[in-house]
This record gives sequence, C-alpha cells and structure tokens, in this order.
Amino acid sequence: MNISILTVEVRLETDVVLARQRSRLIANLLGFSPQDQTRIATAVSELARNAFQYAGGGKVEFAIAEEAEIGRSARPLTPSPAQLLAIRISDRGPGISNLKAILDGQYTSPTGMGLGIAGARRLADRFDIESSPGKGTAVRLAKYLPAPAPPVTPQTLAEIAQQLAQRAGQTPLQEIQQQNQELLRTLDELRRRQEELTLLNTELDDTNRGVVALYAELNEKADFLQRANQLKSHFLANMSHEFRTPLNAILSLSWLLLQRTDGELTAEQEKQVGYMRKSAEALLALIDDLLDLAKVEAGKMTVRCQEFEVHELFSALRGMLKPLLSSNSSVALIFDEPAGLPPLNTDDGKLSQILRNFISNALKFTERGAIRVSAKIGPDSTALFSVADTGIGIAPEDREGIFQEFTQVESAVQKRVKGTGIGLPLSSKLAELLGGSISLESELGKGSTFSLTVPLVYAGAAKVQASPPVSQPIDPNRSPVLVVEDNRETLFIYEKYLQGSPFQIISARTVKEARAALQEFRPAAVMLDILLDGKSGWSLISEIKENPALRDIPAIVITLVDNQTKALELGADAFCLKPAGRDWLLSTLKTLTDRNKQKKKFLIIDDDEISRYLLKGLLADWHGQVLEAGTGSQGLALARQEKPQAIFMDLAMPEISGYEVISQLKSHPETREIPVIVNTSQRLQAEELKFLDRSCVAVIYKENISPQVALAKLEEALEKAGVNREQSQDKSDV
Repeated sequence: MNISILTVEVRLETDVVLARQRSRLIANLLGFSPQDQTRIATAVSELARNAFQYAGGGKVEFAIAEEAEIGRSARPLTPSPAQLLAIRISDRGPGISNLKAILDGQYTSPTGMGLGIAGARRLADRFDIESSPGKGTAVRLAKYLPAPAPPVTPQTLAEIAQQLAQRAGQTPLQEIQQQNQELLRTLDELRRRQEELTLLNTELDDTNRGVVALYAELNEKADFLQRANQLKSHFLANMSHEFRTPLNAILSLSWLLLQRTDGELTAEQEKQVGYMRKSAEALLALIDDLLDLAKVEAGKMTVRCQEFEVHELFSALRGMLKPLLSSNSSVALIFDEPAGLPPLNTDDGKLSQILRNFISNALKFTERGAIRVSAKIGPDSTALFSVADTGIGIAPEDREGIFQEFTQVESAVQKRVKGTGIGLPLSSKLAELLGGSISLESELGKGSTFSLTVPLVYAGAAKVQASPPVSQPIDPNRSPVLVVEDNRETLFIYEKYLQGSPFQIISARTVKEARAALQEFRPAAVMLDILLDGKSGWSLISEIKENPALRDIPAIVITLVDNQTKALELGADAFCLKPAGRDWLLSTLKTLTDRNKQKKKFLIIDDDEISRYLLKGLLADWHGQVLEAGTGSQGLALARQEKPQAIFMDLAMPEISGYEVISQLKSHPETREIPVIVNTSQRLQAEELKFLDRSCVAVIYKENISPQVALAKLEEALEKAGVNREQSQDKSDV
C-alpha cells in the first residue's frame, strides 16, 4: 500500500530546483546516506527538468511503498517485504518516440547533463517508465530504505510532513552552492577510491611479478625434467647392447651347463645354475620392458603393419604361453574362435605383446578356474580383444594405479608372484600407439576382464600405389624365373629387385597360368605364393616335384603362411615369410641355380669372444668351416681372402662399427655378393633397419633365451642367405 508524502507541481524552472530540494530533504529525513541523498536528488532533478523542457511541466510525487507494489527491479527481491521511497514524475507532453534508444544508452540530450532517463535508471533500485504518443510520460523509480532505519508509519510521515513545512526552500544560488558541496564530496570520495585503486594495482603488479617469476621457475623445472627424460631415454637406448650382451651370454652358457655339454653336474650345481638362469631371464624381461617403455615415451617406437588373421595370432599365443600352464594345472587357458573377424592390418608384434601381458598377468593371479581369450568386431571398424579370468580381482580404488609405472596391488597372491609393475603401463602406451585403448572390468574375489580395442586397419599404414604392368617377353640374355603371385604390388617389387640382375621375371597370377607357363618354357626357378585366388599353391609344388621333367627346377616359397615344414616336405628348395628382402632373393636364386658344391665357409665378425663361441656351436649343424674376426678390419681382410658363403656381423665394435664394415663389404667387387647376416643385441631404429634391409639378408638377435629358438632363427637367416643344411655334405671340423 502506497503512503503519500508530498507532491510538487513543476510549472516553472524554479520548481525543478524545488523538486530537487524536496527530494534531498525527504531522503535525509528517511535516513538515507549523503551519497544516496545526492543520487535521489540528481535523478529527480533530471527527470523533472525533462518534464519541464519537453512537456511544459508536470508533477513529482513522493510516497512510501511496499516492495511488491513497485514495478521492474534493478536488484532481486529481498527475502522479506521491504519499504521503498517511491517517486513518480509524470507529464502530459508529446511522449517519447525514441524511448528504446534512450534506455539502451544510444542517445544523449544536447541540453541535459548526459544523465536524463538512462542516468536516473542507474541511480535507482527500481525503475519503470511508460510513454505514449500524445499522452505523456510517467517515470517511476524507487530506492530501498536504509536497513538500520525503522519502518515508516503514518505517524512517521506526519512528522516528516511537519518538518517539510517548517523548512523554507532554498534560493537557486543556495541550491547551486549545495550542489557544489555535493560535488566536492563526490570528488573527494572518488579521489579516495582512486588511491585505493592505485594501491590495489600496486599489489596486483607485485602479485603478477611473483606469478611471472613462479612461471619462469616452473618452465625451468619443466625444461630440466624434459632434458632428464630425454637423457634417460637416450641412456636406455644406448645401453641396450651393453645390457643384453652379458645377459644373453649368461643364458646361453647356463643352458650349455644344464645340457651337460662339458660334463655332468651335481644336483646342487644344477640347482644353482637353474637359479642363475631364472634370475637372468627375469632381468632380461625387465630390461626389455624398460627399453620399450622408454622408446614409446620418446616417440621412437615404430609401428610395422602387416595383414594377418586373428586365429593365427591366437595360435602363436597359445603355443608361446603353454609352458606357463605347467606350473598350475588348476587353470585352463581357453582361446575362443574369432568368428566373423576380418584380417587386421596393424602391428601384430605389439598387439601380441599387449595380449601376452594380459594373459601372463591373469595366469599369475588366477589360482583356479579359467582364462578366456576372445576377439570380436567392435564399433566403428575396430577389433575388441578381451582376456577374462576367474582370479582375485582388483578393488575399485586400485584400478587406476595399476596403469602407473612400478605400481603393484598388495595381496596374498602378489607376495608369491614376481613383477615390476611395468607391463600394464607399457601395454597402455602400446595400445595408444596403435590408435586403440585399454579398459578394465573387475570384481574383487571373482575375477577381471582386460579389454583392448584397436582399429581393424592402423590409421598410419602406408597405402601402396598402383604398380605398372610386369613385362612378359623373355630376354634371351637373362634366366627366366616364373613368379606365381596374384598381388601386383608384390610383382612390381620383385621386378625392381631383379632389375639389372641375370634373372628375369615371368609372372603368373593363378595356378592355371603357372601350368601353362611351365608347358611353354622351362624356367631357371619358380617363386610362388601359397595364398592365391581360387586355389592353394601347395598343389603346384607337388606337381613340379612329382613331374620328372620339372623336379629339378628349384622352387622357392615366399608367402604369409608360416609353415616352412610343409613346404620343405613337399619339396620346396627354399622358404621365406613375406616380405622377402632383395639380397636374400638374389642370393637364393643364384645359389639354387648355380648349385654351388664348394665347401662352405662362415665368417663371424664380433669383438665379443663369448658371442663368437656360442654362434660357432650353433653353426655346427651346417658342417662348414667357421672363421673368426675380433675387429672390423680383420673381418674385411678375411672376407676378401676367404670369400665365405655367409658373414655374421655384430654392429657395436671398436675401431670400425658394423655399419661401416657392411658398407665396405658391399662397395668392394669381391665381397659385395656375400650374404651378410647381422647378429646383434641392439634394438634397432627405423633408419637403421632401412639400411640393413638394403644391405643384409637377415637380422637375428642375441637375446633369444631358448637355444631351440636361436637355432631356428639361425636356420631361417642362412636360408635367406641361400645356405641350407641339407646342401652341406662336408664333415669339416668347426
């Protein structure tokens, strides 16, 4: 309910001054502060002047109102009803046509103080305006009464009206003096606030300088940590050879002792050597994980993509992990058939490493039950692999920590098994490298499921460009080689491999075309893939070797199917998993076509005496003469003098590095055709592998723990060099 206080009619210019005086006096009597008195008086003065100038007059009404009775608010409603000083300035003028522009602050009166309606709205707590053309304008503004002041009652208003009647109005000169005093007070207040603002800015400047100094220190620390990380990765990469060489020697020598190569061992000696071998194996595994982790962090891990079937990957994992089950017959390792999953084009080695880690962890922490490995199609052209176990499970609070380096969950089982806490963090980084991710579901006491999602096709896999057609006419000056291969890119690569050599490619895309070519001419050799459109290449090998007219033609199998045993049983003369290297291919063709019956010689160039000794033992099955060189210069001299059938080359040697020795071998006319097999313990970078692919037939690593594996790798490398065990009939001493 509104309670009227006073009404001032504005007919003359002096009435504008009177309205200002009355508004200030009323605000003073209601307990407003001097600043608020000035604000109210200024707003009323500006609006009254507008009414006088643009409408010829009007009236100013003062009243006390309740909060709910006032119009639009400049601030939110208070929690409980409050009283306000309500002021209404109205006129009967022409109205305001550009009211929106005025309220938006886009218009300034040329005769006013620049306040007017927009200024009055900023000075009030509540504000409302109505204006109609030809009907005039009414402005309502309100100001909340000061909080300490008691509520205004009719009795209070009677006292205010009495004081208003007693106080005479000021003259215009006195009003100007009053305004000047208010202005001086305002300027003084502004000066004080300016000083406070200056002090605050000074404090902010000091704070900013402190923040800048802190940022500089943090940047310095970050640079230091980055350099330290780079030094760590560089150190680990450079120390790989130094770490692995003695460990591989320990493993190989301990195996020789356990095999009683040089005599019997007592039971206690056998136990001690076994402990030594297990410790070396654990240390080598730790070093491998650390080096792989450092490579991923340093961005030096190379993704080598190839197409493969998931069931082949599962088959390899099943055979690899089978020995781990021998210690726990209460656990079954089950590989589900990956039905409906297309071939993957990604790095199968890194994918296998991740799954191997999942399965080995499951075997460690599962005392009974089953471990199930499965694969299926995932969303958005991905493959979803999962390894589910019935083990101890992982508590929710520990699930994030297991993916941090060197973190292990404390449990009763953990105390019985050994680990470093590197496997899962490395697996996570490898998954990211392949464009995938790892997830975990686990229930304490019931088991865990680790899942890996990877794209079916690695995003960074290079696209093979279309190749030009392969030439067919036979060159009488070159030996024809029949290549049975349905992939034009592979044919193009073989064509480039044999360019400038004594051999010429004649291509056949199917077994039927190959049969027709064999009837038309007799090739010097046959190179064939097994996976051909329409029919397997196994049948063609059998036809060639069972035909008396063709059986003497050397058959070389180059395929993705890893079944060397079957190929050799069917009569193949050489076998290689794709992709075949140029030097290996040329060397194999030359060896098979020339049928060189000379006594075989092998040259080992390695500064480590133990490594030479171990390799000599593995070469015993080839019944050849083994030459040794402890330096690169000695190796070069022996290679030119003896011209061995193959050279085994270490890369890290004093005086002359293995890379320089290889370069000199390939640049000298007497040694450039000798196959070079790199035998190293270094983890090679992509650029190093590119150089070796161009210069060497194979790279074998000294880190093979099992002598059987080492022997298989050696046999594979020598086959790439064109040296087969069945061709060696000499019984020379090694």
